[in-house]
Amino acid sequence: MSTSLLLRRRFGPLFLTQLLGAANDNLFKSALVVTVTVGALARADAPVQLYVSLSTALLILPFFLFSSIAGQLADKLDKARLIRALKVTELSVMGLATLGFSLNSLPILFAALFLMGAQSAFFGPVKYAILPQHLAARELVLGNGLVEMGTFVSILAGTLAGGLLVAVPSTGRALLSGLLLVVALAGWAAARAIPAAPSSRPNLALDWNLARGTWRTVAMARRNRPVFLAILGASWFWFLGALLLAQLPLMATDLLGGDERTITGLLAIFSLGIGIGSVACARLTAGRIELGLVAPAGLAITGLLVELARALGAAPGDGSIGARVGLDLFALGLASGLFIVPLYALMQERSAPEERSRVIAANNILNAAFMVASAFFAVGLRAAGCSLEEILLAAAALSLVAAIAAAARTRDSALRLLVGAAIRALYRIRARGLENVPAHGPGVVVANHVTYLDAMILGGAIARPIRFVVYHRIYDAPALRWFFRACRAIPIAPRSEDPERLERALAEIDRALEDGELVGIFPEGQLTRDGRVGAFRGGIERILGRRPVPVVPVALRGLFGSFVSYEGGPPLTKRPRWLRREGAPLPEVEVVVGQRLDPARASADALRTEMMALRGAHP
Repeated sequence: MSTSLLLRRRFGPLFLTQLLGAANDNLFKSALVVTVTVGALARADAPVQLYVSLSTALLILPFFLFSSIAGQLADKLDKARLIRALKVTELSVMGLATLGFSLNSLPILFAALFLMGAQSAFFGPVKYAILPQHLAARELVLGNGLVEMGTFVSILAGTLAGGLLVAVPSTGRALLSGLLLVVALAGWAAARAIPAAPSSRPNLALDWNLARGTWRTVAMARRNRPVFLAILGASWFWFLGALLLAQLPLMATDLLGGDERTITGLLAIFSLGIGIGSVACARLTAGRIELGLVAPAGLAITGLLVELARALGAAPGDGSIGARVGLDLFALGLASGLFIVPLYALMQERSAPEERSRVIAANNILNAAFMVASAFFAVGLRAAGCSLEEILLAAAALSLVAAIAAAARTRDSALRLLVGAAIRALYRIRARGLENVPAHGPGVVVANHVTYLDAMILGGAIARPIRFVVYHRIYDAPALRWFFRACRAIPIAPRSEDPERLERALAEIDRALEDGELVGIFPEGQLTRDGRVGAFRGGIERILGRRPVPVVPVALRGLFGSFVSYEGGPPLTKRPRWLRREGAPLPEVEVVVGQRLDPARASADALRTEMMALRGAHP
């Protein structure tokens, strides 16, 4: 699947452009750091640590300064054309860098570094905002996973090559300068193959006031609560990532007794773990945006930070990385990949197309802020006399708080992930027509009601979370209430039983639709006794009367006759058929999604007719 996507023009050229750009950034930065520390510009009286810190600051500062206008431009212009213009800019910046290396000019090199950071700040919003325009919803997780993998592989390759090349006697700087220009030229050539990505907001008026624009960009992202929480989660990832990357040299030399090769080994192991974790995320979720992975991955990161601190304390100090430290760093990278990819995919999927680039720009602003906070965090603990192990343990304590917060916000997604796995152990699910479910925005999913597992089967088959409406007596059952609350189900009662609760349910359904969520209902109001579709009640008409939204009919086929249906007796009183004989295959269930219906046409009778057509002769 990943190879197929890489070979497609709608993704491959963008992936290659991003890969080469990230490699060039780190190629130059690594070479510059080596040059000012041990190379041609190194002096005994030079403030080396200040130079290294200044290099990092010059890369991060442009994200504060220019992200707001970068997001506006990416929403206003054709994104493919903007990428090509940015790659031409990269060629110019690398030309300036080669001039700095040839003249041994630190001011020119630092100017080039700042301009390179600015180019990256402008490229960030467009590279992520273009993905939903070229990829189907089911490809977003894989696309983001590949981009993250490519980014960290490029960081590793660029860091290695830059440090090695510039250190070659006599010809090193010339070789490096040539490679910088060749990689930039290759990136420009790859960008020329990116398909057009038309503007999502061509009439957008640009705000050139950088301070006001930055404030407005972040404020705009805050209005979309799920997206803003994803941005905070991604920023926390960069806080920890920046902290770990900054501590790798100290980890390698002071605790492991190693040298530059040890630093490289640690970076390689961590980067490899992130790359594999990013791509594995798409495999584990079958391309779905599964926020249920975020909290477990966060808890894993917390435990692994504690384990890494203990492993470093027990390291032999003979220059070797050691199997335990290496495994901990790899596992940290793996968990980090599983943590970050769903968050980026959610940002893209849940943000409005006309402001998606500015949402990514807000993400970049906060990412940069958290990375700066990470540096102050480490410096502050160092000044207080903390060791590296204690810094990692402090980071683990903060990570635990973040993981608990993520668990509280994504408990419904985590339960959905677990329930989906349980359902797949009972049935072989086949789904058709999933493209008819809106990728974003509100909608009502209407299904026939065959078993008590129907909501779980639908929730496992449809990529987007669904808030199901549940009969209040089932919702209030003591053994089930916690589960329905965690899943954010909406309890409803017939008017004859509890008119006030009915009105509260309708109001909650309306709020969910207003917030752009999917709501799932079973208009029959009870399980079918004979496998046929029963009469639909009028609740759907009241829902649509309050808020006209698209209606998605879904037929469940193959469930009547299972041990959770009424065929042959009440549900759960029969032994599952696949347990009756050894080696029997799992029963097959079909989820057939029909065409979206305009709310004006979606009466109860019309929906029942549509449902019977979708269901056909399959009970």
